[in-house]
Amino acid sequence: MRAVDLFCGAGGSSLGAAAAGVEIVAGFDVWPVAGSVYRANFPHARFYPCDLAILMESDIRVIRGDLGLVDLLLASPPCTDHSPARGARPPSPAGLDLPWCVWTFARVIRPRWVVVENVIGMRRWHGYRALLHALMRLGYRVCVRILDAADFGVPQRRRRLYIVCDREAEPPEIAPRTPHTPVGDVIDLDGYAYAPLCTPRRARATIERVERAVHALGRDVAFISVYYGSGPQWQTLDVPLRTVTTSGHFALVRPDRRGGHEMRMLQVDELRRAMGFPARFDFGGCTRTETMRLLGNAVCPPVMQAIVEDLMRCA
Repeated sequence: MRAVDLFCGAGGSSLGAAAAGVEIVAGFDVWPVAGSVYRANFPHARFYPCDLAILMESDIRVIRGDLGLVDLLLASPPCTDHSPARGARPPSPAGLDLPWCVWTFARVIRPRWVVVENVIGMRRWHGYRALLHALMRLGYRVCVRILDAADFGVPQRRRRLYIVCDREAEPPEIAPRTPHTPVGDVIDLDGYAYAPLCTPRRARATIERVERAVHALGRDVAFISVYYGSGPQWQTLDVPLRTVTTSGHFALVRPDRRGGHEMRMLQVDELRRAMGFPARFDFGGCTRTETMRLLGNAVCPPVMQAIVEDLMRCA
């Protein structure tokens, strides 16, 4: 099976598909940092540094001629305009319509399978049902799956929308693979430096957040303090991490053996493991900010591996 990956970012979908036995022949992304990381990890694949929103059908036909047969089209259109995480900022019409690039590629290169990943909020997009029907008119049987990465061995709760399309058979159910992995399994409790919770430079809101968690959990428990979202702004280490975002705002808090507490932010390598990326994956010379943007926008590779494995069983 040969695959291309649209809006590939760092290549989480490609990594998962490759683990399922797929040959990755090309990735597409407009961000140069993503291109650098993708090339480093998929040296045998072509990388197209292009804006898919302005790519013409004639351009895609040329690409099809260059690549040859493609069996699987993977795509993760930018989710910002579909996500409530954007806050009060209104969505961009151009950003909302990027999923239509998937339809254009599918119409030109005619892969057997198409898998589109996005936030669940994509279902509220005005073009959502029109896109599904357009894919059906191309001859695809289309099924929508809501999958949580935690059900596939990823130590993170990350529920995402997957549009799974097959031109020859009904797309399969994607069954959970493994019991949940706690975030404590991917955290190095003693490997990084901590700072005291109470320092003159610490924001009062941060201290109060930790104090509420200590009151709920007890003084002798290590836990994660969460800097975003609603509900309790803390979690224990015996469950998967909450969804990793592009900001990576998680702090590890533990007793300091002096009656108080100390804390540090979770490090990139811990968050990489929480996303299901292997140690061998090369982020090269990316800054923390760039790496967090790549991770927070990525597809968890084990989820895509499971999807592709189930598709291949139906082939």
